[in-house]
Amino acid sequence: MMNFKGKKIAVIGEGLEGKSSADFLKKHGAEVTVLDVKQGGKYLDGLEKYDLIVRSPGVRLPELERKVSKDKITSQTKLFFEECPCPIIGVTGTKGKGTTASLIYEMLKAEGKDAYLGGNIGVPPFEFLDKLKPSSIVVLELSSFQLIDLHKSPHIAVVLMITSEHLDYHKDVLDYVSAKRNILRFQKSDDFAIINREYPASNESDVETNAKVYFVSREREIDEGCFARDGKIVIRTKEKEIPVFETKDLMLRGEHNFENVCAAVMAAYLAGVSLKSIQNVLADFKGLEHRLEFIGQVNGAEYYNDSFSTTPETAIAAIEAFEEPEILILGGSSKKSNFEELGQLISGKGNIKAIIGIGKEWPRIKEHIKSSSILMIEEAKDMHTVVQVAAKIALPGDVVLLSPACASFDMFKNYKDRGEQFKKEVKSLQRETIL
Repeated sequence: MMNFKGKKIAVIGEGLEGKSSADFLKKHGAEVTVLDVKQGGKYLDGLEKYDLIVRSPGVRLPELERKVSKDKITSQTKLFFEECPCPIIGVTGTKGKGTTASLIYEMLKAEGKDAYLGGNIGVPPFEFLDKLKPSSIVVLELSSFQLIDLHKSPHIAVVLMITSEHLDYHKDVLDYVSAKRNILRFQKSDDFAIINREYPASNESDVETNAKVYFVSREREIDEGCFARDGKIVIRTKEKEIPVFETKDLMLRGEHNFENVCAAVMAAYLAGVSLKSIQNVLADFKGLEHRLEFIGQVNGAEYYNDSFSTTPETAIAAIEAFEEPEILILGGSSKKSNFEELGQLISGKGNIKAIIGIGKEWPRIKEHIKSSSILMIEEAKDMHTVVQVAAKIALPGDVVLLSPACASFDMFKNYKDRGEQFKKEVKSLQRETIL
């Protein structure tokens, strides 16, 4: 363990990870000062007096580098990679990383391994660092913010779909993709990389690693890796081909989840998990909250909460998961997204019955929808109104889908608040129906 005793350390950012960093470093004898933007515009003045600066994920690097030398700046993720005594499985991607990381963790636990899950999924890894042994194994969900200055890569690196995201933080798409690829850049020849074959920015990332590469796909066979074929999830190595699971028996809705399942299966297999443990988890895993989450039925219509969908790509995946007549809830605050492909899908799919447009981005989404048969409902200012309107037009067999394709900050605290409000209103509808 690095010696923190007596060191003067500034932790930048007072969120969940910042508080965790401060607590851990104090416990190990450091003199810790927590600095946060809420303290005022000059909160970063005087950084040169500290021995170490620990950056929280949302804090921009250039802002710190203007104040203090690069070699003093680190993060909880960087420190964890330096101090972790056991193998790390790292998972990144624009979307799907929470589901994939959780699947891998559950498979490791099912095998009886001493496994831990943390990172962007909400558990700072310092929370369990002191518990780890060489025989443990850690699964980390890693965002671009956590990867941007990393210079050590995990033993098993999983790269899911990479499109565009966080362009309010990154200077452009190339900067975002480059940050993601740090999960691969420092791997060695005895490490493993698992890469999604379907997206150019992911697929082309194999040039960044020295590890043994396995690809995953939901659309095509792979020479070495894991793929979906003829209704089955299949592992293929140079030595053999292993049928793993029937896709129809997965609890996760939507073919986009085949990609996440294939990535998790491959990672668990490489980590020594038996086929039986993998199969047991796939049979039971229902997915994560706010990710295409089934809420329930009201008068024969099904309601799904996909509030975690903050990009057009994730909304497309959710909309494609259903053939039933759909009532969509779309819109929110801006992430500078391009809605052209989303508009084309909605215009051509044929089963979109109505759209309840909300938030500042709805007019931009609407511009790309070229269909006169879709009922457009606008001006709903809160979630109560949205759900009441949906209930009035939903018939038995319809699907009401909250998959906004946008951030949430114009009407809600965050995507969780948006999803919780949706669930609360649907549950209220269910109670009214029973009464």
